[in-house]
Amino acid sequence: MTAAGPAPSAGGYAERPSRLPGAVVWTRGPAGPAGAPVLPDGCMDLLWSEGRLLVAGPDTHAHHPEGPPAEWAGVRFFPGTAPGFLGVPARELRDRRVELAQLWPAPVVRRLCGRLAAAPDPAGALEELALERAAAAGPPDPLLRHLVAALDAGRPVGATADELGLSARQLHRRSLAAFGYGPKTLARVLRLRRALTLARSGVPFAATAARAGFADQAHLARDVREFTGMPLGDLLSLG
Repeated sequence: MTAAGPAPSAGGYAERPSRLPGAVVWTRGPAGPAGAPVLPDGCMDLLWSEGRLLVAGPDTHAHHPEGPPAEWAGVRFFPGTAPGFLGVPARELRDRRVELAQLWPAPVVRRLCGRLAAAPDPAGALEELALERAAAAGPPDPLLRHLVAALDAGRPVGATADELGLSARQLHRRSLAAFGYGPKTLARVLRLRRALTLARSGVPFAATAARAGFADQAHLARDVREFTGMPLGDLLSLG
């Protein structure tokens, strides 16, 4: 989930693994892909752009960025870890982009904005902020990482709950707080990620469906359209 991305290109998108375990630091310039949707991935992001600090909550459908092109920097947290950093349950931020000042005291956010505005490398400064806050918040619940690993490996939700020693209700409650939605939705989002990785590497759609854990290619097509709003072929053409 933290594989290094492409080298920076003029105005394009680039990412790298963060020193914060499981996180990714990314940048996008104003010349990056126009209109490319942000797809559900089980993650939350801390964002910096145009002098503003924002939080991208967990998505259940494709998010289409609005406004004129701009420089962006972000830290994408490993699934389930951002609520501990923010001090806010993920369910309160589901399908939302909010100003950090709505979540933290305004004087604190103003000071942080000044710090990032003065930084020669805003993405690096944003990562430092994440590291500092994570150290103060303490380590994330290890159960959540086990849950993500199990579901990303295609394990059934019920069997995973049993392995973790949780009832279905307990697992659902903890998932809402950590991921913004229940474990079944998380499993579907992670399955979609697996499928898109395979399809983008050139694996035929039928084989992608089978290898990612879908019942068949039609099942894959339905989930892609539900989560992204477009057919798989159209989605892949966006790059």
